[in-house]
Amino acid sequence: MIILGLDPGLAATGWGIIAASGNRLGHLGHGTVKTPASAPLADRLAALYQGLMAVITQHGAEAAAVEEVFVNANPQSTLKLGQARGVVLLAAANAGLPVAEYATRLVKKAVVGVGSAEKAQVHAMVERLLPGVKVTGSDAADALAVAIAHAHLGASRARGLL
Repeated sequence: MIILGLDPGLAATGWGIIAASGNRLGHLGHGTVKTPASAPLADRLAALYQGLMAVITQHGAEAAAVEEVFVNANPQSTLKLGQARGVVLLAAANAGLPVAEYATRLVKKAVVGVGSAEKAQVHAMVERLLPGVKVTGSDAADALAVAIAHAHLGASRARGLL
């Protein structure tokens, strides 16, 4: 199965594509869709949608996994993050992909083994689980972690362990 992992953000949405077959994982691509801070919000959301649709089309994803939003101290930042997350979900749904959502702590636990892992630990484990891949950017590393978590948790779910 080809899984698209997504780490939503308005300024930068990380994406990572993996192929999962049983316990085997393969890296197919990763990157970041960025939007200019100087553009109007509607234009930024449209650019995010178009960028994600291009990624989905190019890589032929069969499922999407999205990191859930956490609440910031700044309500404006939280609202903008929620709007970006809505666009991420819309893009995946419009592409006909089944979408799973995962809490950050669950992703960290699935990838690192500890729900309170630091970003650097997640990044290092992603590179270890996808040998030979040099992940550029923390947003893309987080997105790959979400895809890996979906592969692991989906396999456990299929075996009736969750």
